[in-house]
Amino acid sequence: MECGGSDAWSGVTANPALGVASDMLVQAGGTVILSETPEFIGAEHLLVARAAAPEVGAQIDAAVARWEDAARRMGVDMRGAQPTPGNIAGGLTTIEEKSLGAIQKGGSTAVQEFVGYSHRPTRRGLVLMDTPGNDPESVTAMVAGGAQVVVFTTGRGSPAGCPIAPVIKVATNTEMARHMADDMDLDAGTVISAGEPLAGAGRRIFEEIVTVANGKLTRAEEWGNAEFSINLIGPRM
Repeated sequence: MECGGSDAWSGVTANPALGVASDMLVQAGGTVILSETPEFIGAEHLLVARAAAPEVGAQIDAAVARWEDAARRMGVDMRGAQPTPGNIAGGLTTIEEKSLGAIQKGGSTAVQEFVGYSHRPTRRGLVLMDTPGNDPESVTAMVAGGAQVVVFTTGRGSPAGCPIAPVIKVATNTEMARHMADDMDLDAGTVISAGEPLAGAGRRIFEEIVTVANGKLTRAEEWGNAEFSINLIGPRM
């Protein structure tokens, strides 16, 4: 599960709808990966409270602190640098608001495991993966860790794809879904524009995941949009 170009509707439409689909996948015996650790900042306590074991909660807290410390060492205040200009233009106001919306992609089930970048989960259910907030690096990590289908919610309109796994693009608002119809697979903005229940939007996402897993091409695949990037840590030349 990924989000990019988030806007004020992300935490109201697409992300909670994806959370419904995530719960359905978990209930069916599947594994769901929630990534982008920097986007837990300000809402990490909610994920810690859902940890299936104390050590999982401790790992979440430690990872968030590690990302904030790494930013501070480079003279950056993570809480002051977020949201991004694009997020702000889309209506987001604080990093807490952004994070509260982002973690809704994980639904409501217990966090079974916290794994490192690109590591393969060993437990079924909701798993958190330690990745940066950079979308291509995060998607690459999840796919390397075994993800078969990626669901990517976007409010500002990202055409991102992946060369290894299909990426389902879910629009947070109907206006953008229409404007970028060639790049979006689903419109979750109907939760607002048409009064669709979140449960209904979530079921549509779940059914699209199953259909894509069975061979349907996503918009990104049809257009050949593919991005691949591996997170690098430390000095390099």
